[in-house]
Amino acid sequence: MNTLIGRKLGMTRVFDENGLAKPVTVIEAGPCPVVAVRTEKKHGYNALQIGFGEKRANLINKPEQGHFKAGGVEPTRYLREVRGGDWGDTKVGDILKVDLFNEGEKVDVTGTSRGMGFAGVMKRHHFSGANATHGQSDRARAPGSIGQSSYPSRTFKGQRMPGRMGGETVTVIGLRVIRVIPEENLLLVEGGVPGKANSMLKIKKSTRR
Repeated sequence: MNTLIGRKLGMTRVFDENGLAKPVTVIEAGPCPVVAVRTEKKHGYNALQIGFGEKRANLINKPEQGHFKAGGVEPTRYLREVRGGDWGDTKVGDILKVDLFNEGEKVDVTGTSRGMGFAGVMKRHHFSGANATHGQSDRARAPGSIGQSSYPSRTFKGQRMPGRMGGETVTVIGLRVIRVIPEENLLLVEGGVPGKANSMLKIKKSTRR
């Protein structure tokens, strides 16, 4: 098993043996109970369904109650499937914890980036903006020419324009694990990860070295 789900707690810094500060993201990774096992023979693919977080009993509908009861595990707030890989003797009811990762190895972290709402081209695409001279009045932050005249008389598909920014699935690869704190289910990785505090993350061992 090489994947856990958790939540982003925030950022801080730690000091290495040379006294240099390293920016780290603190992630609550696990514990993640195995709720179901998908097999090639029965379901057409191999996967583990793992959960994370607590959920009040009055928020669980009957189909969900039956699903968790069949696995013999307590209801969780999040459910995610992890496909592929060799699960070995992992079975329903097993608890996956943060000690799955080791200090010094690299991980890939997937999350949903912060939603920024409607944004212009300077914020969304890093346009430099127009000159302040040569008759400019109200065009300093405008995108400039976006179309053509008689031919082809349309805006090209994929043209960079204002629009909704953020709220997308983003994966940051190759983040180094700085510290693992098993007793508190905490994982400290160097650098930033997508999303705001308390947002859900998927942490996977990286294939990069």
